[in-house]
Amino acid sequence: MTVTKDDATPSTRQYLDIKSQYEEYLLFYRVGDFYELFFDDAIKASNALSIQLTKKGSYKGEPIPMCGVPHHAYENYLTSLIKQGYKVAICEQTETPEEAKKRGGSKALVNREVIRLVTSGTLTEDALLDVCQNNYLLSCFQTEKEFGFAWVDLSTGDFYTRNTTFDVGEQAEVLRNFLAYIDAGEIIVSDVAFRDSSIFNILRHYKDKLTVLPQARFNSINAQKMLEKFYNIQTIDAFGSFTKTEIISAGIVLDYIETTQKGKLPQLKHPVKYTQNQFLEIDASTRQNLELTDANNKEKKSTLLGNINRTITACGSRLLNNYLKNPSLDIKIINQRLDLIEFFIRAPEIRKKLRECLRQVSDIEKIIARMSLNRCPPTELFQLGETLSFVPKIRNLIYNIGTYNLSLEQIPVELDKKLKSMADFSALVTEIGDALKEYKELPNKTNTGNFIRSGYNARLDQLQEYTFNQRSAIEKLEKKYCDETGISNLKIRNTSILGYFIEVPTKMAKEMIQLPQFIHRQSVLSGARFTTVELNEMEQELNSAGDKALALEFSIYDNLIDQALCATSDMYNVATIFAELDVASSLADLAIEKKYCRPIVDDSLDFIIKDGKHPVVESAIEKAHDGTFVGNDCSLNGIDNRIWLITGPNMAGKSTFLRQNAIIAILAQIGSYVPCSYAKIGLIDKIFSRVGASDDLSRGRSTFMVEMVETASILNQATERSFVILDEIGRGTATYDGLSIAWSVIEHLHEVNKCRALFATHYHELTVLSNKLTKLSLHCMKIKEFNGNVIFLHQVIDGAADRSYGIHVAKLAGIPQVVIARAEQILQSLEQNPNKTTISDIENDLPLFSVLKKEHKKHEETAKPSPALELLKQINPDSLTPREALDKIYELKKLAD
Repeated sequence: MTVTKDDATPSTRQYLDIKSQYEEYLLFYRVGDFYELFFDDAIKASNALSIQLTKKGSYKGEPIPMCGVPHHAYENYLTSLIKQGYKVAICEQTETPEEAKKRGGSKALVNREVIRLVTSGTLTEDALLDVCQNNYLLSCFQTEKEFGFAWVDLSTGDFYTRNTTFDVGEQAEVLRNFLAYIDAGEIIVSDVAFRDSSIFNILRHYKDKLTVLPQARFNSINAQKMLEKFYNIQTIDAFGSFTKTEIISAGIVLDYIETTQKGKLPQLKHPVKYTQNQFLEIDASTRQNLELTDANNKEKKSTLLGNINRTITACGSRLLNNYLKNPSLDIKIINQRLDLIEFFIRAPEIRKKLRECLRQVSDIEKIIARMSLNRCPPTELFQLGETLSFVPKIRNLIYNIGTYNLSLEQIPVELDKKLKSMADFSALVTEIGDALKEYKELPNKTNTGNFIRSGYNARLDQLQEYTFNQRSAIEKLEKKYCDETGISNLKIRNTSILGYFIEVPTKMAKEMIQLPQFIHRQSVLSGARFTTVELNEMEQELNSAGDKALALEFSIYDNLIDQALCATSDMYNVATIFAELDVASSLADLAIEKKYCRPIVDDSLDFIIKDGKHPVVESAIEKAHDGTFVGNDCSLNGIDNRIWLITGPNMAGKSTFLRQNAIIAILAQIGSYVPCSYAKIGLIDKIFSRVGASDDLSRGRSTFMVEMVETASILNQATERSFVILDEIGRGTATYDGLSIAWSVIEHLHEVNKCRALFATHYHELTVLSNKLTKLSLHCMKIKEFNGNVIFLHQVIDGAADRSYGIHVAKLAGIPQVVIARAEQILQSLEQNPNKTTISDIENDLPLFSVLKKEHKKHEETAKPSPALELLKQINPDSLTPREALDKIYELKKLAD
């Protein structure tokens, strides 16, 4: 419906005036106890939320489409809309109807204004978020050879920047990898970004997350001023050295936050610059292949994070997630984390009691964010006080180490520093505890009042006592009017719209109208409503006292919030330490439960694993009670054994072996114990994987093309410190083409990249490379043949496989027996005629499939039924005695022999 303000009623014109400023948003327009949506917004919202579309009023002779949601439950609807890619403008009434009448008479419209713009990257409420993961707002700015990124989590205050350079033609891949790495809730780009077709092809996959701003807003001077103003500093250099592109992106993020929060700026930590040599690099394909934080089947337990996460706090879960996204390249940091895990392993009682404490702490970072945006209810402020009260408890728990037959010297140096760095919050904790009522008495919202403890403020106590007495007086007034009128069912009622009024049944209305002190207000279906001068005066006094009490409560509460926000920096420090303690103690629990070992991480080029396991696959096997995971060794170094060439059939465990070693490396570099009995890992700068088959049809890429692009990325970027896993390179094309590509890739890895690599293949011809590539060794999957069947032992051994056992795998997959028989005939003919190199050379030597099918059918028809099977069909297990059952077993055994 095309809508203009011409011929609109005053109320419709007010709506249209506000809506015209927020065309790209759904407008949640507050009307009483509801948020209402009109015109096209109503149609979109009713479809998205599956709520009834109705009509309200008319415009140019046509009914106005309308739907609405109750304001007390709006967050559930908001969550659904945001997840579907909508943006929402929250428009509130900024005055009461009474205030509007005082201001402009009986026909005055209640003033309204948009107080907040809700987008997927600016959420702060737990109901709208996964509290265990960060929700980033990301800004991207591109120049000819560089990207500048800045990303903020509004709900936790985290703020980061990074710049990345690229060569001509690499910009799309750089952007793709970075977007996969951040996994932002919302992405801000300039409108000129789409001029580059390769960038457009990346961004269109994120269309529901994109916010496009004019290029003119990406201005370095304005951005720098924005940052300096926000942090109240003379120069951004106070926080470090940032590139121009980083400053622009960071300024845009702050500008966008100010716009969406309508001037209410949140507390944010100082921006932290990420550099490329801080963290192990993992590209988008490898993150997907290894299923670090997101599973291909969307099951959280199928991810590495879901498998190792034993954290019990939201901040701890977010930190572990961040560790997996950013494995460290700093050996000192890695060993500090390992030291903390080892400490908790050696101090089980401390670990247990620490985790009992951590279970009771709240999410400090998110509470700070909501306090700074005036969205913190009294319940959360109370929880903040309770959480800060655990600071001395946790510090004393660890320093009283002697109680547990351990010495102070066993406390890691870094842990000691962190414990001593935690501030004293006793005054703030006491103030919050004295001011607020008990938790169970507190409301979930501040606008209702009644959350300050009696006795905290004398003036408030006086006002509240007066309002209580006035309500009692009104109750007495009701009894007085009943006695005066003789109407026993006369009631004094109160509503938010009418205030206090006297109500009598309809049949008593005429009698009441005759009494001069009763002023008729309105008639309703259930009766008639009146007021009196006396009741009006009491109501005014009550409202005046109530308003004063509520205003005083708000003032006290705001003062408490201000006191808490003055300690923001110290509270952030505590939140970080609590998160680190949670992660370390949870990884200690995991290491003990799964018998993980502490890895040795150094600056060598070694990669030595004993009894390595894939943690996710092992857990799946244990859950299914499907045997035991077989551990395998792996030994690589930069001197004489850089590449393992692994042959063997599908289902034998090659891909799992490849992935598990990459996962072990990542776990080691996040500072975790690892799933093996021994691990020594020379620091890895980049991990690459080319595992699994997938296409990218939306970008015009076949499975083989995707494989080649990913392989090219590896060959162009891998260094001698990199770790590469490659599975079945070249399988998506003709045999000789694929073999040739695989051959040359191995040579390049060996001679040029000189990286540590595991290369799995079905091309047995590649095994001859061990004769000339001195740092390549041959390995295969151990197989056992028994009675014509193949048993996969899932062990990696030295040597090369002589067969692929593909037909056996096909048989296990349920391929029809007639097809299996035909395949075996063809394979036998090919193996017996090695000089016949083409199908045409041997096709005349083989019977047609149709002939084979007839022979197979004839064999099935003439085959005699199994005597053992016939006997088994005749047995009724419910009617057998134990003795008869035993006799039948002997009889079946005799027939089987």
